[in-house]
Amino acid sequence: METSLIELKDVSKTYSTAAGDFVALKNVDLKINAGEFVGIVGKSGAGKSTLLNMINGVDDLSGGEVIVTNGGKSISIHAMSEDQRALWRGQNMGVVYQSFQLLPMLTLIENITLPMDLSDNYKPRESKERAMQLLQLVELEEHANKLPAFISGGQQQRVAIARALANDPSILVADEPTGSLDSITADHIFGVFEHLVTDQGKTIVMVTHDLGLSSRFSRSLRITDGELENEIDLAEPKFDKTMRRRRK
Repeated sequence: METSLIELKDVSKTYSTAAGDFVALKNVDLKINAGEFVGIVGKSGAGKSTLLNMINGVDDLSGGEVIVTNGGKSISIHAMSEDQRALWRGQNMGVVYQSFQLLPMLTLIENITLPMDLSDNYKPRESKERAMQLLQLVELEEHANKLPAFISGGQQQRVAIARALANDPSILVADEPTGSLDSITADHIFGVFEHLVTDQGKTIVMVTHDLGLSSRFSRSLRITDGELENEIDLAEPKFDKTMRRRRK
């Protein structure tokens, strides 16, 4: 029996607010296998980002368990302290945000080497070489020494993907990474993700409000009012692992 790379067991999350308790996630069960490109689709406020933050350990859960199996070793994410989770995440999981979150005072190559320097996984020379390789992957190597303000939003998102790959994680989680981009640029970003799945064997979990993207994932799930529903069934063909999309 195949062991899931990521498994959520009865995961719940409740926030306490001035207006009372708000239930963001309700008893979510989910298994994700290695090499999947999983899309979680839902409207604003449905619980998409909260679900992602349970997987990456950024937020504490109210109930249940999140288990990630990597290199044959299973880790219960929320059994670790916040500092332990941050260290584990930096070494094992890449996170891509809609808002890019690049450091404005650092060049593109410095933004990418920073996670490697913090995790101490590479020597300084090696980290710079790897950063250049990642910029080549997203076709931005000629902009390596520019500050983020001097490239477009789509280019910044591609740098953010390169940064998420800095420590060569097997898992990427992406929170609305195409939400603020035009359709052509968003398609380029999707092309990067497809390449990472098909050619590098990465596992990607992406949340989006755009139902139209459902056919491009290997598996699409809908989340409504904190509850994860059955797989979205569309007539269109889903993500084909033989597909290649040329990025400009």
